[in-house]
Amino acid sequence: MPDLKHRRLLSAREYIGVEKIDGPLIFVSKTHPVGYRELIECVDKNGHIRMGIVLESSTNRVVVQVFEGTAGLTLPSTRIRFSGKPLTISVSKEMLGRVFNGLGNPIDGGPAPRSDLDLDVNGMAINPTARQYPRDFIQTGISVIDGMNTLIRGQKLPIFSGNGLPHNELAAQIARQAKIRGSETEFAVVFAAMGVKHDVAQFFVRSFEESGVLSNVALFLSLASDPSIERLITPRTALTLAEHLAFNEDMHVLVIMTDMTNYCESLREISTIRGEIPSRKGYPGYLYSDLAELYERSGMIKGRKGSITSLPILTMPNDDISHPVPDLSGYITEGQIVFEREMDGRGIYPPVAGLPSLSRLMKDGIGEGMTREDHPHLASQLFAAYSYVKDVRNLASVIGEEELTPLDHTYLDFGKAFEQQFVSQRKDEERSIEQTLDIGWKVLSMLPADELHRITEEEIEKFYGK
Repeated sequence: MPDLKHRRLLSAREYIGVEKIDGPLIFVSKTHPVGYRELIECVDKNGHIRMGIVLESSTNRVVVQVFEGTAGLTLPSTRIRFSGKPLTISVSKEMLGRVFNGLGNPIDGGPAPRSDLDLDVNGMAINPTARQYPRDFIQTGISVIDGMNTLIRGQKLPIFSGNGLPHNELAAQIARQAKIRGSETEFAVVFAAMGVKHDVAQFFVRSFEESGVLSNVALFLSLASDPSIERLITPRTALTLAEHLAFNEDMHVLVIMTDMTNYCESLREISTIRGEIPSRKGYPGYLYSDLAELYERSGMIKGRKGSITSLPILTMPNDDISHPVPDLSGYITEGQIVFEREMDGRGIYPPVAGLPSLSRLMKDGIGEGMTREDHPHLASQLFAAYSYVKDVRNLASVIGEEELTPLDHTYLDFGKAFEQQFVSQRKDEERSIEQTLDIGWKVLSMLPADELHRITEEEIEKFYGK
């Protein structure tokens, strides 16, 4: 068995001429033993170097993925240089306030941040036995999230949206407003955008600059005009920085990744080129494990002060929540926030659907000593009342509103007030949790007290109608 130094020298070899070039992939045959996800340099006939990684390694051939694409490469003159190490990124606290491309190179005109630490971008999921259970409430300033789908520090809570819906605006608003109340630990945001248009990328940068929070945000932008292969690396570089900030610098980090559907499309593209057997809707069979590899890097570790809270955003093709990307994401994460196109059409922002949305860790981060003692019962009653509103609306569409009972009309009025006063708010409006709960009681007080079955008598006496 050769020692580590010998194996490293063995791997750092160069080959001239390749077997096949297909899209962003290069196939090389008869190589030495090469490691999975090993970093490579691809040199064209003019000496220009392009970076890439190994996707597949066997005794017969090696499949290499080139980040910048393979345009202009020829079979006999292309040189592949294996580095013997994985793709790494230099990380430091100085990366906050900067803008990078998907590979972690600065694109804001500034110099590369100073760093003495290089980390493997592939990372590893947090060991379940080392995880600390999430309990701390994160205030986003958005009532429908804080009040009914509460975000907890260390949680993975995706946003299921659709094309044309304001998920980018909501993501920027959460990044501007999110904070952990009563905590002295520093808070930072790592933002990864995959396959977004140039104007969308500028919207995020401008939004953070104008609000003055850019100094606490690191942006990784892989634009739609960039090679689609770069999208597979973008969330990994972003999460690598987040891990450094959280577990080496003791910071609370909120990771926002948009759009995970673009990431999965790139994964499907590469899988198709490699000739792999497709699974649901052409996606590779390992889509679940690949997404879990990213999502499970978020959380809290016992004995560490920092944490990573993940907020992935994905657009559901044709608003289909059973599509493989949202379907599998829902299995891995702890809840979801679902957008509703019909609410958006009525001018409600954010158009969060009340019933399909949920936060599975909400119960452990709200209540006395964390938000307010009435929060759990108030949220439960709002869910129940709004669910009845949906039933009344469906009934009215069949028999007409004039046939409804007076109580049903009261519920319709409540539903309208709930959507316009509690759910809807301005894109620059930040509400404290106390304001959110007070608004919830205000709209709930439109219903008769004997209809509030999930609230205690003491809470009704203290908050109802006040």
